[in-house]
Amino acid sequence: MARNEFACDCNIIHEEAVKDVIKKMPDEDTFNRLADLFKLIGDTTRCRILFALDKREMCVCDLANVLNMTKSSISHQLAVLRRSGVVKCRKNGKEVYYTLDDDHIVRLFEIGLEHINHKR
Repeated sequence: MARNEFACDCNIIHEEAVKDVIKKMPDEDTFNRLADLFKLIGDTTRCRILFALDKREMCVCDLANVLNMTKSSISHQLAVLRRSGVVKCRKNGKEVYYTLDDDHIVRLFEIGLEHINHKR
């Protein structure tokens, strides 16, 4: 059996480090919400929508054409993203335009994409 060179082979507890991290640890609800956010953007269709909206504000019809999907399927995904605070919309007459909700979402998406592209 091969020895895992990355396994800790000691029984020392670095008490200061442990206490420091425990003190800073968010509550369970925060971790649940964070995991939900990553699950939400972990869908390839939603990632494609986020990519398009990262480039410019778009309506459902435009997104459907960009992604070669039906307006109904795009609308469903946008509703999920909107309820979760990832995208927002504005109405202009009969048209509804979508954008990423705020700079946090923009940065989260762009940093993720940059990380993936850097690792190629």
